[in-house]
Amino acid sequence: MILPPATLGMLGGGQLGRFFVAAAHEMGYKVWVLDPDPHSPAGLIADRHLQAGYSDYAVLDAMADGCAAVTTEFENVPADTLDYLAKFVPVRPGAAAVAVCQNRIAEKSFLRDNTLPHGPFAVITADADIAAADVSLFPAILKVARFGYDGKGQARVTSAAEALHAFHQFKGEPCVLEAMLPLDAEVSVVLARDENGAITAFPTVENQHTGGILDVSIAPARVAPELAAEARRCAGVIAEQLGFIGTLAVEFFVTGGKLVINEMAPRPHNSGHHTIDACVTSQYEQQVRALCGLPLGEARQHSASVMVNLLGELWFEGGEPHGRYREPDWSLLHAVSGLRLHLYGKHHARHGRKMGHFTVIGDDMADVLAKALAARQAIGVRDA
Repeated sequence: MILPPATLGMLGGGQLGRFFVAAAHEMGYKVWVLDPDPHSPAGLIADRHLQAGYSDYAVLDAMADGCAAVTTEFENVPADTLDYLAKFVPVRPGAAAVAVCQNRIAEKSFLRDNTLPHGPFAVITADADIAAADVSLFPAILKVARFGYDGKGQARVTSAAEALHAFHQFKGEPCVLEAMLPLDAEVSVVLARDENGAITAFPTVENQHTGGILDVSIAPARVAPELAAEARRCAGVIAEQLGFIGTLAVEFFVTGGKLVINEMAPRPHNSGHHTIDACVTSQYEQQVRALCGLPLGEARQHSASVMVNLLGELWFEGGEPHGRYREPDWSLLHAVSGLRLHLYGKHHARHGRKMGHFTVIGDDMADVLAKALAARQAIGVRDA
């Protein structure tokens, strides 16, 4: 075990890293954050902020020398960086597992090869692949294989001609073409897996998106218990097959009453924010525990919860791109019983940027949901 007051390393400095730093500090650890952004939210509260790129080997050497173990808060850290650090210190999750999750082609191929439920797709690396794609895929979504998130790097297409146009707009980057499926709901599972293969999964979460960005998460999900259990089982199989150590999130579509895996995230997840306030152990504490070889904490949810994302639009009067910049009236949220507000300390707001979230907890889901949606409307979150 790696015990306090050891120093842990975090690759990436966004809000997920910030919550990790806070959890690690509460457990007695120190944390170094590597992130090139001088205003990194995680870097602002870390014991040391290494402001450098992820391929700066002099800085990686310093991190390897100063940290007892290293983890990541986002999947786009270069695999070479993870491999290099792993020569000197434990790196969890490992490069091989992250590499599958950071490339949609590798991810879809992994699901297919492990007979896990997934939707119809085609790999697109050239114009000819679009011409050869089965027409039954359309209407579809064309997604770049790397660096797409929160709806970025995606285009809805109804024909091969539209897919070809979108592919050219993406400058010929490798893509996957995924059939659009009729959705009953969207759910996700966040779990932790330790170095001995023990898995602890949080209750399945129900998610609602706006413009490709998570808007509201309801936990536990309002789906059949059998479906929720199957989602946790599938997520566990993924973690085992990847040899994953750390906190992992798996997103699912529910279509025709059945689960289809959408994507995986080798890190804590936006839909797991509620675990800070509604569960015995948060997803971030689990990440610390798995990294340090500690026994995983209890993932039991003690309260019904609804999480609402707060995007940069709220900082602009009327939510308009050219509206007057002002701070939202947080007193409207603090007045709500059972509501916890979390702001990420980001340097400036912009449209679509995740600036914070709030979680409402309580004993009755109907009451919690009504409170959360009323607070969401009061603070100015607009429907699509």
